[in-house]
Amino acid sequence: MDRNDQHPLLPAYLAMGSDDLKREVVVKRLRQRIAREGNLDFNSETFDGATASGEAIVVACNTLPFASPVRLVQVDDCDRLSTADREPIVAYLESPSPTTVLCLVSPSLQKNSRLYKAVAALGKSAVIDCALPKRKDLPAQVRAMATGKGITLTPAAAEALVDRVGENTVALEAQLGKLALAHTGSDAVNESEVVAQVAATAERKPWDFTDAFSQRNVQKCLYIRSRLGGTSPFALLGMCVTRVRELMIARSLAERGRQADLASVLHQPSWRVRNHMMWARGFTADELHRALVSARDAEMAMKSGADPEGAFQAWWLQAIARR
Repeated sequence: MDRNDQHPLLPAYLAMGSDDLKREVVVKRLRQRIAREGNLDFNSETFDGATASGEAIVVACNTLPFASPVRLVQVDDCDRLSTADREPIVAYLESPSPTTVLCLVSPSLQKNSRLYKAVAALGKSAVIDCALPKRKDLPAQVRAMATGKGITLTPAAAEALVDRVGENTVALEAQLGKLALAHTGSDAVNESEVVAQVAATAERKPWDFTDAFSQRNVQKCLYIRSRLGGTSPFALLGMCVTRVRELMIARSLAERGRQADLASVLHQPSWRVRNHMMWARGFTADELHRALVSARDAEMAMKSGADPEGAFQAWWLQAIARR
């Protein structure tokens, strides 16, 4: 759907991507636009892709609107339609009803599927990108979302909110609403207020720990480790050792003026190693070497009866301690 209401409605749209809030906004705007032309109470049907049949959806699309120029048919989770149930919809889209707008909603419909291609063929604005922003861009988006709630957030507060809630934009919006109700005064919501008001529910990933390890941030390592649940200390040790080796290679390349070769040498995409040079500069060559040697001793202790978690923690604390 084109955001400019002066453009005519297309016969079908696909709101696709893993950003739940974006998908909700797209559907809401479409419904509002159609509601201005007629009563949606009599002119809309909603189907669940997990249980609906393609034939039933097509019948709904071919139903004439009541006292309105257009009706809306919405199919949630259309990626869950079976292949057989998608085919009637694909066929329908070859000659769609001029009085119906079909709104397909999906977090992950494959772009090479016949259904995706059938919608995309209707026009360049038929497929609406609802992808999540990159993690690094989320705090800025959260600050922008906060203004809609009548509050402002400091950069540290926005980072803390994402850290505690995760990347689900619907959950982030809900927590912003909670913060807006609790906040008093005209000053910006700060990090301490977020920590006090918002429970830490986000699931952390093992690579979050290795990144904090690379930053030599003890407090962040402790926090992330507490959020990793059943992740094995043996697995984390292995990941950290891999990171230590990567940082050693980064230092070596930097000394030879070959920083640009890091991604190809490590056989990694450039975005995955974009911070490696900066992190490598935070360690001396001797510190990285000692961390690698002591990791061997820590692993032997973990396999020889010592408490694995305790031995792992003692190792990484020593490895990133600043002397």
